[in-house]
Amino acid sequence: MEVDAGRQELRRSGAVIPIEPQVFDVLMYLIQHRDRIVSKDELFEIVWQRRFVSDATLNSRISAARRAIGDNGSEQKVIRTAHKRGFRFVGEVEEVGAAPAGAEPSVADARTEDAPTLAPAAEPTEPLPLPNKPSIAVLPFENMSGDPEQEYFADGLTEDIITGLSQQQWFFVIARNSSFTYKGTVDVRQVASQLGVRYILEGSVRKSANRVRVTGQLIDATLGNHLWAERYDRELSDIFELQDEITNRVIGSVSPQILIAEAARVRRKPPQSIRAWDLVMQALPHMWRMTTEDHGRAQDLLLEAVALDPDYAHAYALLGWIYVSMFNLDTGKPIHEFTERALDAGTKAVELDDQEPWGHLVLGLALARRRRPEPALMHLSKAIELNPSDVFGRGDQ
Repeated sequence: MEVDAGRQELRRSGAVIPIEPQVFDVLMYLIQHRDRIVSKDELFEIVWQRRFVSDATLNSRISAARRAIGDNGSEQKVIRTAHKRGFRFVGEVEEVGAAPAGAEPSVADARTEDAPTLAPAAEPTEPLPLPNKPSIAVLPFENMSGDPEQEYFADGLTEDIITGLSQQQWFFVIARNSSFTYKGTVDVRQVASQLGVRYILEGSVRKSANRVRVTGQLIDATLGNHLWAERYDRELSDIFELQDEITNRVIGSVSPQILIAEAARVRRKPPQSIRAWDLVMQALPHMWRMTTEDHGRAQDLLLEAVALDPDYAHAYALLGWIYVSMFNLDTGKPIHEFTERALDAGTKAVELDDQEPWGHLVLGLALARRRRPEPALMHLSKAIELNPSDVFGRGDQ
C-alpha cells in the first residue's frame, strides 16, 4: 500500500484506490502522528478546522479509512481505537527518503515526516446567526454522584430532555452529538455563539439508591440572564415526570405564549419498568461508540430492556439503530441479516408508538437498504417531522 501526499492518492500495487478527501486527511494525520494516540478533538480541529461535526461523522471517516487500507472495526490491525481517548495508527510503516527539490513526496505504507502537513487550524469562526425561532442547546448534565459508573445516567437524562425539546416543531434544538462536544465546558456564552443558539440549558444529576436530585438552569446566553433555576428531589420512579417537568419549564420560560398542552401532545410514551429505562440509559454510551464490542454491549442491554418491558417502543427503536450501525461495523455477517433485524425492531417500535422518531429512522434506513425508496422516504420524512434536529434523518452525518 502506498500513500502519495503530493497527489493525495492511496494506491495498492500501483492502482489508485478511491478515497474521499476527508478520509484521506484523517488517514494521513493518523499516520504522521503514529507515535501516539490522536484524540477526537485534535482530528476535529485539524481535519475539520474547528467546524462543528458529530462524533458519528468522524467515526464514519475512520471506518472508511479502515476499509480503504484493508482493516475493519473488529480486528483494528492498522487503525486502533483507544477507548475514550482517540485513535492510533499501529500498522508497519516503511518510509521513502525525502523527495528531491520540486518533486512530489511519496511514501510506501505511510507519509514521510517531511511531507507537507495538513492545513493548520483556522482562527475561531464568526458567531453563527440565530435562527428565526427559539433555539437551544442542552449541555450534558454533570454527574455529581461521585461515581464514574453513574455517568451514563446523567448523559441519558440529558438525551431524553433533548429528545423532548426536539419534538416541539417551533423549537430549534442542537442535536445530541454537537451538544456533547461541549461536555465539561463552562463558558456558555461561547458555546451559544459557536452553535448559533440563544438559550443554554445546563444542570447536574446526583443519583443515590432510589433517589435522584436534578438541578437545572436555563440561560439566555445573548443577555447573560438566568431565566430560571430549580432543584428537584424525586424518587427514581418519578424520573419520567421529572423529564417532562424540566422540558415544560424550558418551553414555558422561553416562549410563554405557547401552551404547555402542545408539549403534552407529543410526549413520548414512558416505559412501564424503571429498570428497563435504566438499561436503555446504560446502552446509550455504547451506542454512540462505533466499535463492534460496544455495539454488542448495547445490543445486550437493549434486549434485556425489551424483555423486561415488551411495550417499550424507544428500546426497540434503539435496538434497530444498533443493527443499522452494524451494517458498516461487522463485516463478518451478511448485510441482509442486519437489515432483517433492523426492520423487525423498527416495525415493532412504530407499532407500539407511531410518534417514535428513532423507529421511523430505522425503518427508513433499512428499507433504503432493501431498495424500496418510496416507503424509505416516507419513514425518513416522518422521523424528521417528529425530530427536526435529527442529523441522521437529514443525512448530515
